[in-house]
Amino acid sequence: MALALIFPGQGSQSVGMGRALAEAFVESRRIFEEVDEALGQKLSRIIFEGPEADLTLTANAQPALMAVSMAALRAMEARGFDLKASARYVAGHSLGEYSALAAAGAFSLADTARLLRIRGESMQRAVPAGEGAMAAILGLDHAAVATVCAAAGAPGQPCELANDNGGGQIVVSGEASAVARAMALALEQGAKRAIALPVSAPFHCSLMQPAADRMREALESVEMQRPLVPVVSNVLARPIEDPAEIRRRLVEQVTGQVRWRECIEFMAGDGVDTMIEVGNGKVLAGLGKRIDKAVRTISIGAPADLDQLSPA
Repeated sequence: MALALIFPGQGSQSVGMGRALAEAFVESRRIFEEVDEALGQKLSRIIFEGPEADLTLTANAQPALMAVSMAALRAMEARGFDLKASARYVAGHSLGEYSALAAAGAFSLADTARLLRIRGESMQRAVPAGEGAMAAILGLDHAAVATVCAAAGAPGQPCELANDNGGGQIVVSGEASAVARAMALALEQGAKRAIALPVSAPFHCSLMQPAADRMREALESVEMQRPLVPVVSNVLARPIEDPAEIRRRLVEQVTGQVRWRECIEFMAGDGVDTMIEVGNGKVLAGLGKRIDKAVRTISIGAPADLDQLSPA
């Protein structure tokens, strides 16, 4: 069995996530305590109890999802899992790339939490509320959506590819009126659906440049180690290990496209036959089935899920 660990991104959060892990494993409970201490905030209370409106705030959701992913990984380790010995790659969807890097020992837990707080805040502030939008285009291929984006955009009104999630699901991002034009054009071009997403900012497009600049500063100030296993970069869809390059690609990721379909295809093409989604929800497992049905994906987000792991 060739294994990769994958880590979910924003949208996978739910109130109460990780609580059962914290109750069942002291190692998991310590993750939440360390994140609370790093942020100077009782984020764990919001994670476990809500309210949902507070948890879904970008500045909270990003470190919260990372904390749950790390809590799940610690529970796996308590059951005998060894990442360095078992995993060929790690990868994460958008903010999940930070979870992957923390799991692989590239960043400390405290630094990862602080980086994601900065990332969430800076992404939220980059574009005034209501001026940006995102939409999911279903049923068109990558090239067709790229053509739609080019036609919908205008000077000062970008519309760009944000996420290639696979299975005919591509997310576009940009100025609100340009995204609305792209949705209409996509339907004219034969898209099955064009769905406006309930997001607070237009992530992964050029409007996020102020956030990218802030992340460059933040990443330069944080100590980083070479990851224990290669991380498959969102923007390259290939593995990287050099800390300087990882920093550079994380900055590019803020404005760049999350090439998730290609990330999965790369790992599967290199022999990975099993992927473990580490953290809350099963979003990535669902995407993975649409990208490559031959790859088995299991989701580990609660104590009962650990029974899916092979004995160490």
